[in-house]
Amino acid sequence: MNYTHEVKQMCTVKKGPDHGPAPIPEEGKWVKSKQISDISGLSHGIGWCAPQQGACKLTLNVKEGIIEEALVETIGCSGMTHSAAMAAEILQGKTLLEALNTDLVCDAINVAMREIFKQLAYGRTQSAFSENGLPIGSSLEDLGKGLRSQVGTMFGTRAKGVRYLEMAEGYVLKIGLDENDEVVGYKFVRLGKMLEDIRRGSDPKEAYKNNIGTYGQFDEAVKVIDPREE
Repeated sequence: MNYTHEVKQMCTVKKGPDHGPAPIPEEGKWVKSKQISDISGLSHGIGWCAPQQGACKLTLNVKEGIIEEALVETIGCSGMTHSAAMAAEILQGKTLLEALNTDLVCDAINVAMREIFKQLAYGRTQSAFSENGLPIGSSLEDLGKGLRSQVGTMFGTRAKGVRYLEMAEGYVLKIGLDENDEVVGYKFVRLGKMLEDIRRGSDPKEAYKNNIGTYGQFDEAVKVIDPREE
């Protein structure tokens, strides 16, 4: 250790109390975190790319500083989905500090990693008060049927009003309107569940028919429109 001349000339003043770091909640216990291996928990981080044309939701399950599970969900440019595929391979097995200093290919994923690091370092996690935390695989519970990201896609103009395109339930087929042309419900198809049925051998037409549902007062609608065509 090198010291400046000024420091070398100083007399020693001893340090008094040393309380250490403030404890943070981790998986049902309070931990005084001093190194990366002291950190455990499942949390989420949201990131965006520089031109803000895309975003990433990153979920990590960390045990004793090691990333055991990663869920990478993106929306935006097509390249971001391929970056997510690479990031999902890169992240598992790394320490939190390694991951923070690793190029995760896409700006949005890198920013999400920065944000989730802060969540974990400060004990702001989904599993903060869950004894022993959450098992590996828990991030999949954030997904819908067929393990698809739950996406909301809505479009609206002042001139023509709103169009629901995709809800958490699935792909919107029709929007129901009342006598005032206001939305009262919608019909949708559960894409994830439909594809699972087809994958297991169901006839595609039957799978489609069996996974159609409605929400709200769709059956009482005075007028029904196709949000993509009308």
